[in-house]
Amino acid sequence: MMTFTNLLIAKSRSTAVVTVNRPKVLNALDARTLQELEKAFVLLGNDSEVDVIILTGAGDKAFVAGADITFMKDLDALAAREFALFAQRVLSRIENTQQPVIAAVNGYALGGGCELAMACDIRIASETAKFGQPEVGLGIIPGFAGTQRLPRLVGKGLAKEIIFTGEFIDAREAWRIGLVNRVVPPEQLMESARQMADKIAARSRVAVRLAKQALNEGLEMDSDRAYAHEANLFGLCFTSADQKEGMAAFLEKRAPRFGKIT
Repeated sequence: MMTFTNLLIAKSRSTAVVTVNRPKVLNALDARTLQELEKAFVLLGNDSEVDVIILTGAGDKAFVAGADITFMKDLDALAAREFALFAQRVLSRIENTQQPVIAAVNGYALGGGCELAMACDIRIASETAKFGQPEVGLGIIPGFAGTQRLPRLVGKGLAKEIIFTGEFIDAREAWRIGLVNRVVPPEQLMESARQMADKIAARSRVAVRLAKQALNEGLEMDSDRAYAHEANLFGLCFTSADQKEGMAAFLEKRAPRFGKIT
């Protein structure tokens, strides 16, 4: 496994945990951290032993408190645009990694941190987590695709309120509006994420990955194309040993024994 400066990576069973490890600056995203995230997700995305990835932040104060303001403050317009495009590419890499990605949000998820969490498939939040897109208070707008992912998750009206006011919302409110999947006590956060990862890993790898592809790609299509795309991927499932094993196990009233060959 590659070593990183700003990330920690640990593998247990079929789950990999990626931890942004800059607690002294609340795990803020600078260029190096984004570069390492991209490399890590390329590496893990191609790892045949990994079925699920959990993404979290070091310490108990922050998941990721945002992009690194010290790094950004002196950028000119061209450099700022390039930084945004680079960060968008990294987050798209996470969003489209073939394995499901679970964000375990253990504190502040603000600005780029909220955008990072939204690039994950599932978000589990500690009761102490705080979410927000406070960029307008800095004279900028969200630049890591926050203006696009947030309305897709919570609706246009709520997204505009969150972005225009720059105010933080707590974990319970984030759950109420659909920004997070569930809220748990801080001491249960990682165990809850691992339990969900184990449930996913117990299913057919082929089916889970094709389901993720159908969801991610279909939501960007018109309805007719999306339905056809789903049908194509549904048909593709029937080329796999997992489909034959899963249906045989159902009819034989036993637990399926899925293989891990894609």
